[in-house]
Amino acid sequence: MKQVVTFGEVMMRLSPPLNYRLSQTASLDITYGGGDANVAAALAQMGVPAAHVSAFPANELGYAAASHLRRYGVDTTHCHFTEGHRLGLYFLEVGASLRPSRIVYDRAESAFAHLDPAAFNWDEILKNAGWLHWTGITPAISAAAAQATADAIAAARRLGLTVSADVNYRRNLWQYGQKAQDVMPGLVAGCDIVVCTEGDADDLFGLQPAAAAPNSFSSMSEQLVQRFPQIKRVIATRRQTQSASHERICGLLWDQGEFFETPFYDISPVVDRIGGGDSFISGFIYGSHAYEDRAQALSFATIASALKHTIHGDINLVTPAEVEHLMQGNLTGRLLR
Repeated sequence: MKQVVTFGEVMMRLSPPLNYRLSQTASLDITYGGGDANVAAALAQMGVPAAHVSAFPANELGYAAASHLRRYGVDTTHCHFTEGHRLGLYFLEVGASLRPSRIVYDRAESAFAHLDPAAFNWDEILKNAGWLHWTGITPAISAAAAQATADAIAAARRLGLTVSADVNYRRNLWQYGQKAQDVMPGLVAGCDIVVCTEGDADDLFGLQPAAAAPNSFSSMSEQLVQRFPQIKRVIATRRQTQSASHERICGLLWDQGEFFETPFYDISPVVDRIGGGDSFISGFIYGSHAYEDRAQALSFATIASALKHTIHGDINLVTPAEVEHLMQGNLTGRLLR
């Protein structure tokens, strides 16, 4: 595969150890992550050349965040370091059983929110790439971030790259005077593959499955492609949350009129569900190149996402061989020697 390039904010993640609450902990574990960066890092673990583009503060926290990505094989050559702003933070309190996990964001006035779109030469950044991926979180952060996203998509289209997006609607992030419903359609119009649920399609584009449709996901996908003809594939996971410690997920794919669905995979106990969606799209990017069979590509993506729920941190640290082992039906977690 040619290089996959992702674009978005990277934050420091602070979590109490074990399942402590924030109100009782005396220490916090540190790691780093962000939806787009998680995709690049997961792909790098699978042997795919991956680069992440971002803006960091020119201080020790910004350098540490970039170093974290490089530790997992991600190219950060085109990241910018700027004075005067901060690294975004988020605090994760990991739940258990009946108590849900909770996230508190502290990301206002971050270096990424204040990036200069003109600082990124996308034709140069993407000249050796084959794929661009972004999420709906990125244009939600600031007008500058939205403009940089639009510039990246336009360059990718000129250069003939595949463009994918996880539309990932986060209502509370859109605070800079623009509505997601006004910004996202113009960006999604340049995509070949989107991760989008029926709920996101309704919230962002006002699209609802036909009342009599036997398959709500296919109905939504058909309407989405009618609105945005560039889109060729729509994917998503279906989640059945049993508790904070027990999830069931399956994968869905609509591909130019054909529908595919995986079985549900049972995940118990859940170790860390953050990054599960990022693991799904990274698995689909890998699977789309590794398998001619679209059902196999979807299966790879879904199992990669399921495995992420068993790994601490934002990044999915699995190899293709580990995913393929489960694809062969080895789902018991039996000790390997």
